Amino acid sequence: MDFKNILLKEEGNIAIVTINRESKLNALNTETILELTCLFDSLYSKDIRCCILTGAGNKAFVAGADISEMANMNVIEAKEFANRGHRLMNIIENAPFPVIAAVNGYALGGGSEIALACDFIYASNNAKFGLPEVGLGVFPGFGGTQRLTKRVGPAKAKELILSGEMIDACTALDLGIVNKVVELDKLMDETLNIAKKIASKAPYAVKLAKELIELATNVDLKRGLKVEADYFSLCFATEDQKEGMKAFLEKRKAEFKGN
Repeated sequence: MDFKNILLKEEGNIAIVTINRESKLNALNTETILELTCLFDSLYSKDIRCCILTGAGNKAFVAGADISEMANMNVIEAKEFANRGHRLMNIIENAPFPVIAAVNGYALGGGSEIALACDFIYASNNAKFGLPEVGLGVFPGFGGTQRLTKRVGPAKAKELILSGEMIDACTALDLGIVNKVVELDKLMDETLNIAKKIASKAPYAVKLAKELIELATNVDLKRGLKVEADYFSLCFATEDQKEGMKAFLEKRKAEFKGN
């Protein structure tokens, strides 16, 4: 499958997706959004156990949505644009495998939003995060008002979104937006290391655990615990559960097949 604006590399069960519009600081235009949606949709049916999402070059992960495309949109076109963005963010967030953002530079506007749709974020020390849309007469429309609030709480989300303030990687780390900050030249190695650890685990168990963690942010404890017990029992219908526990008892490394 060939794309104009994105690159896909597969290393075993790990997919590395690169937004490849370096001359535009990897800004998200409609074409790129549709290509990413198509690509992630196709990854759902493949034996992918972890995915890394990054941007081309050293300056930007994604520097936002493409303002030159947005500037002359009418109300109907803007609604369609937002809906396309929501569909992409949802398909990333709900992927049956973990998606890690490797943020290598500016993650502004739609860049912060797509990073927040990933399961967690590793960032280079030159990374900058921000949702500056209010300075353009709009506000974050690809899920930023919702996902940032879930990540940092309403007061801090209001401060960042209403001011349009840009923050550095270390501040994002302190706020819990970012999981780890590393030197730029070590970013992909560090992200690949954690991706490989995840990919070595039982895929079905990882998938269910991911769903449960997300569920915990949306339901009360009583409901969450009930679903946890249900999902836990489902693992015992898999060959991977038998292999994992047998390997532990035999003091060897488990070889998970994803079934």
